[in-house]
Amino acid sequence: MKLLFDQVSEACSLITTKKYSTSFSLGIRLLHPELRQSIYSIYGFVRFADEIVDTFHDHNKKELLEEFKRDTYFAIERGISLNPILNSFQAVVNKYNIDLDLIEKFLYSMEMDLNPVSYDQDTYEKYILGSAEVVGLMCLKVFCEGDQKEFDDLRGYAMKLGSAFQKINFLRDIQADVEGLGRVYFPEVDIKQFSIIDKLKIEEDIAKDFSEGLTGIKKLPIKARMGVYLAYLYYVNLFKKIKKTDPERIMNERIRISNGHKIRIMIGSYFRFKMNLI
Repeated sequence: MKLLFDQVSEACSLITTKKYSTSFSLGIRLLHPELRQSIYSIYGFVRFADEIVDTFHDHNKKELLEEFKRDTYFAIERGISLNPILNSFQAVVNKYNIDLDLIEKFLYSMEMDLNPVSYDQDTYEKYILGSAEVVGLMCLKVFCEGDQKEFDDLRGYAMKLGSAFQKINFLRDIQADVEGLGRVYFPEVDIKQFSIIDKLKIEEDIAKDFSEGLTGIKKLPIKARMGVYLAYLYYVNLFKKIKKTDPERIMNERIRISNGHKIRIMIGSYFRFKMNLI
């Protein structure tokens, strides 16, 4: 009956993804069926770690994260966990031989979020590496299905795409991060006087990451390309909306893309893919 337990574990990861992220859920649905569950499992792991540091304010977050980290490595070593999210995740790590260093870097970034901090350029880059770029690399391991040369060729592009996504998240969530969590991710920015110049500088950096990320998407295996392209389009459209929004509004409102708009983007991306435009 281990198979049934594994299926329940996978279902927990799928439910977690759908409950927490409409955008990623829709993007994953456009991946080849053979890839979907593994990406759900990675997302579930990442989301649970993020929840510990972002929302469990009435509990000892440091202690919970240490326990989660310890249980993660035990699950990978043993090939099983009674935590269904970790059981689902360890199966993917072991199946695709995901480097433990990627997991370590991710968990280190989560540890950085335990205390309010203003980031300099070095810690900013370290945080993005762990919180976004290595997550992209975990997914890329799945997309390449064991082809190490393909993984190595696409590695840099995947990191740039993850970086772009994270920086947009920083802009979108800037109010909640500053007021609710005491975090200022952007280096050399006086958040109390967040200006159009600051915003334009950040947007220029994101645009460069996006350009390289799109180049990589076009080189992805066919099984993964449409789903990743859809996620890219969601973020591009969010980025366009943010670019049209003045700094004061960004500091006081979370910019969103409506679910209806997301559906239209999904339909458009499907037809572009079928017409070999991506």
